[in-house]
Amino acid sequence: MDKTLDAIIKKYNEDKTRLMDILIDTQDAFGFIREEAADQIAETLDISRVDLEQTISFYHFFSQQSRGKYTIYLNDSAVAFMHGRREVAKTFEKEAGCKFGQVSEDGQIGLFNTSCIGMNDQEPAAIINGVVFTRLTPFRVKEIVKDIRDGVKVEDMFQASYGDGNNCSDLIKAVVNNHIMKKGPILSSDNSSGEAIKKVISINPQDVIEEVKLSNIRGRGGAGFPTGLKWDFCRKSKGETRYVFCNADEGEPGTFKDRVILTERPRLLFEGMVIAGYAIEASEGILYLRYEYKYLQKFLESILEEMRYKHLIGKNIGGKEGFNFEIRIQFGAGAYVCGEESALIESAEGKRGEPRDRPPFPVEKGYLGQPTIVNNVETLCAIVKVVIKGGEWYKSFGTIESTGTKLLSVSGDCRFPGVYEVEWGFSVIDILEMVGGEQVQAVQVGGPSGSCIGPNEFERILGYEDLSTGGSMIIINNRRDLLKEIVLNFTNFFIEESCGSCTPCRTLPILMKDKLIKIIEGKGVMQDLMDIERWSGIMKANRCGLGHTALNPILSTLKNFRHLYLNKIQREVEFDTGFRLDEAVKVGKLITNRN
Repeated sequence: MDKTLDAIIKKYNEDKTRLMDILIDTQDAFGFIREEAADQIAETLDISRVDLEQTISFYHFFSQQSRGKYTIYLNDSAVAFMHGRREVAKTFEKEAGCKFGQVSEDGQIGLFNTSCIGMNDQEPAAIINGVVFTRLTPFRVKEIVKDIRDGVKVEDMFQASYGDGNNCSDLIKAVVNNHIMKKGPILSSDNSSGEAIKKVISINPQDVIEEVKLSNIRGRGGAGFPTGLKWDFCRKSKGETRYVFCNADEGEPGTFKDRVILTERPRLLFEGMVIAGYAIEASEGILYLRYEYKYLQKFLESILEEMRYKHLIGKNIGGKEGFNFEIRIQFGAGAYVCGEESALIESAEGKRGEPRDRPPFPVEKGYLGQPTIVNNVETLCAIVKVVIKGGEWYKSFGTIESTGTKLLSVSGDCRFPGVYEVEWGFSVIDILEMVGGEQVQAVQVGGPSGSCIGPNEFERILGYEDLSTGGSMIIINNRRDLLKEIVLNFTNFFIEESCGSCTPCRTLPILMKDKLIKIIEGKGVMQDLMDIERWSGIMKANRCGLGHTALNPILSTLKNFRHLYLNKIQREVEFDTGFRLDEAVKVGKLITNRN
């Protein structure tokens, strides 16, 4: 029995529901999860190897083979390609002597593609042994690989100063920048930590919920469910205990606002979790944080420790006898689908992050079968402001249906990428003027699962009654091939990130990708467009909302940019398989010297 691994397992009390933590710590300790380690974990936790293997294989950042002494994950989002990702990747391959998906012969360097790492405002970006590198260039890549060959520690490879704000603190030391471009009630620092907690403990928990209902705040993760109603359902559900989850698994390409809040306003977030715990009478809060933000762990843990010292979390919070609420951090391991609340809960229980069948909903039976609320980072921060200043004050911002403010992650073809806090009700053209978007062909609102709109819709407003968004806005100018550079990239993302549980989500995006490539190559016919539209309805049979929207990159652009598809269609041809015999045998002819 390996003593290091034994200590890791005992650290989590041999609890199988903490399997994610055990696997993450094991990978951190050994570089990958060896066969012997897997055997020991399965035996000690009394779980089958099949159950263990299916959890390990589900997550992008787990591996059962070495991925090199220096493991490099390069973001492959559309925005990264906009800013030179292709040249950066080629340089990595040339300097490392291996292709992406491989490890160099000397075992030093592993090159791997990864989905958006929350750095779209400073691309191209990569994670090397857990350390984030931003604004990469071919020259910078050569420097990094040279440092690797010289045995330099990753932390000592930085050539630039640390980022702004808390990024330069001793507990983070990251070259990441916040790029806070516009502040509002959430991003401002106009209240002291603990102010809202002191206020809520003097009133009845149900009264807290009523104030949240009065504010009409809706979930900021994208679905927009009324927060007060969710809390009320949970508080009235029967259970031995209740849980508060903060969903910080922002995996949608183009989204990075939560990263900024976690870096600059973590006390606000944790205070929101405490308020939620008081309102629903919960005993524990869990911050489910995407693995890509693990570089923030020491900093966030220090904030939690500070709040314990000040009696803002822990036992008898704020001096109120019997109000006990603890918060811990649970990391994911690379799976976009874990942004869906039931998949997030499954992951936190140590399983594959597959969405659950509903009902029952998490507010009835969530984490460990107990009533659970899952709220977005931004939502919980806004709750603190609602408690301090009141629901009526909050309703003074935004529109009737969409109250309050919204944090936007803006990236792509614009002069000022970053985080903007605006009131609901701003038009898209207002945003474009603010961020310096010029010669704009399209705006992707709400990430790949949202809507891609053209100039004729730029007067539309951001709000649940019109253009709803979880926060991502990607600006695309006229130089881009929208279908090839953006839509195909987003479609590949959904294929890669599908949990594979539902047949439509497992198969249709691949079939649609084939159709898309066929059209891009000039081999498409009108029947292909008809097939795309006719087949798309089948996606509603998927279990979760993420599965429902997996075809949106194609469907949204087919609706709003139909002319791009029609321009590539063979109008005079009724049927074309896309297969070309001369292309298929081209390589064979060269090898055999035949004409």
